[in-house]
Amino acid sequence: MANQNKTLSNKDPIKNNPAKPKDSSSLIILKRRRNEVQVLMGKRGKNAVFGNAYVFAGGKVDSEDSLPRSVSELDPNIIKRISSDPLKSQAFAMAAIREAYEETGLLLGAPGDLGETGNSTWDEIRSLNLAPNLEKMRYVGHAITPATKAVRFNARFFYTWENDMIGKLGGSGELSDLSFLSLNDALDLPMVDVTEFMIGEIINREKNNFSEPETYPFFGYRKDRKYQRYT
Repeated sequence: MANQNKTLSNKDPIKNNPAKPKDSSSLIILKRRRNEVQVLMGKRGKNAVFGNAYVFAGGKVDSEDSLPRSVSELDPNIIKRISSDPLKSQAFAMAAIREAYEETGLLLGAPGDLGETGNSTWDEIRSLNLAPNLEKMRYVGHAITPATKAVRFNARFFYTWENDMIGKLGGSGELSDLSFLSLNDALDLPMVDVTEFMIGEIINREKNNFSEPETYPFFGYRKDRKYQRYT
């Protein structure tokens, strides 16, 4: 894994009343170049949560992410892994696609009728006559940031391939220094521990030719110590 000096702190002073984690999603965008797999990374601004860290595109699940229609369905096995409520599972996936489009300019979409929308990003996607293509998403894992954080996330991580996406790399500017790097080079960037962990998961998937694993990871904390399990 990465040099520990490159891993940024994921801790704040302990709070008596931990914040409730906010549902969030990230989309890990992969690209094959010659004989290697590359991952798209971008740098958060210094005043953002995880400021100055390199991250995947992602953010909070909004209530509006439950409204639009997709052109294809999320894998039923992924739906079951995320939530007992299929609509909630789909909202995580839709949020990951929306956030990736906002932050990178790349859209995991195909021609289709988006239907009802509730914010400007979905309105923009609808104007392009495109809708999310959920069947192109694969699931990576689940993470919850520690109770010592003032802002916490209940995060789901997905991955997809850049050649299944539409658009030009750019985005809103929320992420700077956007670029595709080899998986090992990405691990040398300053990042928080959960990002490092999920890149490690992608490396493991590559070793197995991206076949679907039998178990998926949860990354969290117990008594302020890192904790992982596979189920």
